[in-house]
Amino acid sequence: MTAPLHIGDKPCILIIDDEPQIRHFLRISLKTEGYELLEAENGETGLGLCARHSPDLVILDLGLPDMDGSEVLAGIREWSSAPVIILSVRDRELEKVKVLDLGANDYVTKPFGVDELLARVRTQLRSYQSGKGSSVTQTAAIFNHGALHIDIAMRMVTVNGKLVRLTPKEFAVLKVLVIASGKIVTQSQLLKDVWGPTHTSDTHYLRILIGRLRQKLDDDPTEQRYIQTEPGVGYRFLEMNRKD
Repeated sequence: MTAPLHIGDKPCILIIDDEPQIRHFLRISLKTEGYELLEAENGETGLGLCARHSPDLVILDLGLPDMDGSEVLAGIREWSSAPVIILSVRDRELEKVKVLDLGANDYVTKPFGVDELLARVRTQLRSYQSGKGSSVTQTAAIFNHGALHIDIAMRMVTVNGKLVRLTPKEFAVLKVLVIASGKIVTQSQLLKDVWGPTHTSDTHYLRILIGRLRQKLDDDPTEQRYIQTEPGVGYRFLEMNRKD
């Protein structure tokens, strides 16, 4: 396999999109940040480039001419844990949930702002390079986010040095979100992980619990300093610093 491409310590990003103007826009924006780029205009070429060069991140359009982007995503996920950011004009919640459950790390609806996209790229690359882009199961991790301190192994949470008492399910939801910090976790995935596979449609359980969790963490719902809501899709815990 060909070694990953880098410029200095900058990662390689693979763009899979059939629209030349989108690839041109992304090329200018990402090269300005110093990233090395690979480009494909269809799914088959994209999968080939991904297999040969092992990019650090993939930006994937769903509407490709030869195959649906979800098929490309499934192909990538057969062997790679590199973060995948979906680009699509499809903004239906069910579509977003589908690809996130298939293994996408984030979803950006076209048209999009370059600053937003670059921020999402940086977040996913930081997570991936620190070991969180793959299936992280480390239970000894300690997370810090300003006044918030979380010790997964000790099951201890403090805010401004004061102990926060969480129920088992509150802690279980927090743990899933924190370990995947920076990545959207779908409602169905959270419900399956915490309540079990028979409760994947019981979203009202999750809404109530997230509300209680925000209150205990002093996380104003309007500010969303820690837990960010992706309406109709799921939740994202804003990226934290981790000590292993």
